[in-house]
Amino acid sequence: METKEPLETVDPAKATHDTDPPAALIAFMETGWIDEPIERATIRGSDRFLARRAALSRHYPGTSLVVPAGTERVRANDTNFRFRTSSDFAYLAGHGEPGAVLVLSPAGREHRSILFVPAHNRGSAQFITDRVYGELWVGRHRGVDESRTYYGVDECLPLERLAPYLEELRGDRQGVRLVRGSDNTIDALFDAAPQDAEFASHLSEMRLIKDAFEIAELRACCEISKRGFEDVIRVLPTARTEREIEAAFWRRARIEANDVGYLTIAAAGHHACTLHWNRNSGAADPGSLLLLDAGVEVESLYTADITRTLPIGGRFSAEQRAVYEIVYEAQRAGFAQVKPGNDFLEPNRAAMRVMAQGLIDLGVLKSSLDEALDPERQFYRRYTLHGVSHMLGIDVHDCAKARAERYRYGSLEPGMVLTVEPGLYFQPGDATVPQRFRGIGVRIEDDVLVTNDGHENLSAMLPSAPGAVEAWMAAVGGVN
Repeated sequence: METKEPLETVDPAKATHDTDPPAALIAFMETGWIDEPIERATIRGSDRFLARRAALSRHYPGTSLVVPAGTERVRANDTNFRFRTSSDFAYLAGHGEPGAVLVLSPAGREHRSILFVPAHNRGSAQFITDRVYGELWVGRHRGVDESRTYYGVDECLPLERLAPYLEELRGDRQGVRLVRGSDNTIDALFDAAPQDAEFASHLSEMRLIKDAFEIAELRACCEISKRGFEDVIRVLPTARTEREIEAAFWRRARIEANDVGYLTIAAAGHHACTLHWNRNSGAADPGSLLLLDAGVEVESLYTADITRTLPIGGRFSAEQRAVYEIVYEAQRAGFAQVKPGNDFLEPNRAAMRVMAQGLIDLGVLKSSLDEALDPERQFYRRYTLHGVSHMLGIDVHDCAKARAERYRYGSLEPGMVLTVEPGLYFQPGDATVPQRFRGIGVRIEDDVLVTNDGHENLSAMLPSAPGAVEAWMAAVGGVN
């Protein structure tokens, strides 16, 4: 049998075009550096991270809990996407550095929080040769001692100590729960096990109820997003492409916050009928609608998720307005069902009923309302396509691994934040739709907090009634 040479492994710390530094250069780089102490700050909201870790400790006595911050992801060859901390790590500790790992290690009836982080390496060979962690390449790390203070953990260790530590944990696989999917190297050390899936579900369910800090962060997301939408309105009179629109919103996200929370959907004309149109490669014609689905992610990684459908020329046509008003009324019906004790799906049912009737009134559906809503038919879904709500928080589709009985088939509780986003989409090639409506897509989306006695629309500062949208555009951008 022919033997094969082992595949050459790729060292992410080096690139194929790197030159090898001579030993004398490395020795030269080890000396002559001026000490620059880093301020020993504490992360904002450290008390809430401590409380969350304590709650997790109480739920999993005697169990080792491993939560990676994640690693950088390759975009092309040795060029990476901008790093974003994994959401579970961010929930329990805050924004971390690539490769960092949080471990809650059993200590009697409680846990010790141990954080593994990149150590300072200025004056070492790694400083000049390592593209991933070399501080000459990526900037100065927070460091081990500083990180212990910053994150408020019991112990902080350099990343070099992580591999042997995890190797010891492998001997007690049943006593370890791991957040999978953020760090492939760590995932490979531990066989997938049912307790990992249960751990992921529990963390998602912890995030279902937002505390006061989280709600304040989401308010900030909405406020900055409003300014981003207004930046878009200002460029509409001269914008000729969807990319110009996307760029206007992204600029605001990067100036005032961390980034956009997801790829912006800047869908003009019939592109609005494609739910996740984020190529943004089309034209922005003055007579068409712009469906702008965009949200700002702040430094704590909470994000808004807002959609407004804007007439690019400043005024809705009669056909556009007719469709828009149906969606607007459907959203109002959905809002009315956001209150404690209601099923999570109740806003969806209410909104769909309004849209089904609207489809009948437009002559699109040719049936009675009861027939249209028949669970065995649901023909209205040809034109609505998606559900009305999802949870919102650190992830734009937050709490995704919560059990169905706590989320999709669960009840709304005070502190939950969800979207209400009905939409109607009339595909340009759909012969069941009257010609004058084809190619029109409308979605209106807001971020809604469940309160003790009802709800609060956190993104209500962005106008949504059709006349208010036209007035807003005229006031902000002179579009009329």
